[in-house]
Amino acid sequence: MASSRLMALLFIHFLPLALAADKDAFVGVNIGTAVSDMPNPTQVVALLKAQQIHHVRLYDADQAMLLALAGTGIRVTVSVPNQQLLAIGQSNATAANWVARNILTHVPATNITAISVGSEVLTAIPNAAPVLVSALQYIHAALVAARLDSRIKVSTAHSSSVILDSFPPSQAFFNRTWDPVMVPLLKFLQSTGSFLMLNVYPYYDYVQSHDAIPLDYALFRPLPPNKEAVDSNTLLHYTNVFDAVVDAAYFAMSYLNFTNIPIVVTESGWPSKGDPATEPDATIDNANTYNSNLIKHVLNNTGTPKHPGVAVSTFIYELYNEDSRQGAVSEKNWGLFDSNGRPIYVLHLTGSGTVLANDTTNQTYCVARDGVDRKMLQAALDWACGPGKVDCSAVLQGAPCYEPDTVAAHATYAFDAYYHRMAMAEGTCDFNGVATVTTTDPSHGSCIFPGSHGSNGTFINGTSLAPSTNSTSSGSSLLSFNSNGYVSFRGLVAVLLWIAVFL
Repeated sequence: MASSRLMALLFIHFLPLALAADKDAFVGVNIGTAVSDMPNPTQVVALLKAQQIHHVRLYDADQAMLLALAGTGIRVTVSVPNQQLLAIGQSNATAANWVARNILTHVPATNITAISVGSEVLTAIPNAAPVLVSALQYIHAALVAARLDSRIKVSTAHSSSVILDSFPPSQAFFNRTWDPVMVPLLKFLQSTGSFLMLNVYPYYDYVQSHDAIPLDYALFRPLPPNKEAVDSNTLLHYTNVFDAVVDAAYFAMSYLNFTNIPIVVTESGWPSKGDPATEPDATIDNANTYNSNLIKHVLNNTGTPKHPGVAVSTFIYELYNEDSRQGAVSEKNWGLFDSNGRPIYVLHLTGSGTVLANDTTNQTYCVARDGVDRKMLQAALDWACGPGKVDCSAVLQGAPCYEPDTVAAHATYAFDAYYHRMAMAEGTCDFNGVATVTTTDPSHGSCIFPGSHGSNGTFINGTSLAPSTNSTSSGSSLLSFNSNGYVSFRGLVAVLLWIAVFL
């Protein structure tokens, strides 16, 4: 990712031949194989089917995997590995042989719908850049000869770092060093009705920005209007890094006079584990938050500020944790599942359709955010135990959840109780930005949280939703109750102040 951009920036049908708002987006997964105990292709397909994953991207054209996918209907993007690019880009015959061996022997039984010719070629193996477009053309010509060009599109995946000055998005442009490649490449995509493949990683944008990009902005978390990024040229508001990067690509293409090429995001995700000292934001909660919000964002056909309602189909990186990858701890921990098919975390997908069956929102909890303003936390606690009608007797002195005697600990109990009482409905774990959803059970010792019982709450007629907007600790709880268990006068004052300020 280009540092100059980073400092400023912050599953269904493939896209049609031109931008259209009435087509549904899909979410798929990438299948990397750098796994020491890699499941066999039959096991992989069984997991895909169990999780209702209908789109996959392979980093090669593995014969056993393609055979296992036959008859499933799963839409498959196969890849020409980078190490084969030079040979294919210099020989029409070599490209035709590749298509005959890896495509023609599998279709129509295996539903291959796209071919990615190389991956991040311009930035990973720039010496092959001069033959990239010819490689796409040769592969496409072989498909034309086989009368498969209308059903199998050809493109190549780019790192988003090929885009410079990407915020504001309206000023973005492709690195002009690559104009001799990008211009004919875009002409090819336009003429064949294909799409631009783009890898979008807000995690790296956030990390390399050195705190210039707020974490909430990278994770699709709600932002107050004054925290949204505004493109001063278009006055478009950006609430997340993902949309800003995609729109930067749209504007970069329009700068070269290409305005009708859709974008498919071929890789996006967030690592669930990293080195505690150097990668503190690679956590299960952040990975869960990012991927859950990404899936909802894509499947809602939200589009981007530049192209609202236009599908931006996306492949999550990735299906399995790749423990054999070299590099930092985070490099091994981008997967949704381990090699045994166990979910690394549980996605929050309520209201997002049936994609990924490991949606276990019954196992989520609402907790106080770290580092939030203590007064706002106390006000939210008082609201939950007052107008929110939560039974907070468990945090009274001598009760199981009294210890630790801090505002944060007591608020976490009250927030989670309210969240489950309200059936974990959207907006019921916010409390003006001082609460967040997690998959980590906050129960401890004899203090068992409502979510630990795995019970869905029910909506209570006449009970308002928890206050919702944004802010960010610990200290002795100021909450006290009368003999009937209701919040004290001091708590009532706090609630009234809350209502006066925020509602």
